[in-house]
Amino acid sequence: MKSLSNAIDRFCYKHPRFGIQNLMLAVVICNCIVYILDLVSQGTLSPLLMFSRSLIFKGQIWRLITFIFVPGNTSIFWFALSMYFYWFIGSNLEREWGSGKFTVYYALGVLLTVICGLCTGSASATYLDLSLFLAFATLYPNLQFLLFFIIPVKAKWLAWLDAALLAFNFISYLAQGAWPYAMLIVVSILNYLIFFWSDLMYYVRRQKRSTSRGAMNFKRAAEAKKQQTGYLHKCAVCGRTDTDYPNLEFRYCSKCVGNYCYCMDHINNHVHITQ
Repeated sequence: MKSLSNAIDRFCYKHPRFGIQNLMLAVVICNCIVYILDLVSQGTLSPLLMFSRSLIFKGQIWRLITFIFVPGNTSIFWFALSMYFYWFIGSNLEREWGSGKFTVYYALGVLLTVICGLCTGSASATYLDLSLFLAFATLYPNLQFLLFFIIPVKAKWLAWLDAALLAFNFISYLAQGAWPYAMLIVVSILNYLIFFWSDLMYYVRRQKRSTSRGAMNFKRAAEAKKQQTGYLHKCAVCGRTDTDYPNLEFRYCSKCVGNYCYCMDHINNHVHITQ
């Protein structure tokens, strides 16, 4: 998966104009149009757009794409809230990655879902949307949301809740014999792992190192470095430090050779150093 992720990064870097700008906004607008037309026509439009393997094989090939425009909620309040939520997530992912990489992420998720649907007979955009939030929480783990509009919760804890929900649904589907729905969860997670496998493995290795004896020596060396230079982290691209910007997060790139540190604005937006 690491090689595939690197190939995607190289493709997006070499083709900066590739991608659909404001992709998530377009998806949200299409969902809103379908929702309004469903209200007017008493729900006659969505069945024409839903994924149906038998009808696709009969020539209704538009269903390979239009299923992502079918609203998942019938309540106006929850529909509006979910549309705003996914627009917020998608627009921030596009701002962080660029239009090219975000388009590849979303398009790959749709492609995997379609392949799964053609094999099993069932497909929907529900778990594809949940994988968007996993990607968002990985990039912005400490961003806070107001749960029930009252309780402040960081994105990383909501991501763990999201993962627990996916695991529960997966087990429930298998117990019920509904394996086509279970496979939809698998392909959504697969899409996420393709893009974040290297970051997850780096995090696991870092957690192991933090519990070792060498971690204590590293912390002492870090404290000594901060006393000498006045900072602990410095972005290799823009030069900002954790001293000048105490609220800015810094990370080390697992794909660069050497200990190169980057701020959150450049951790996913820089040329990887391979030599």
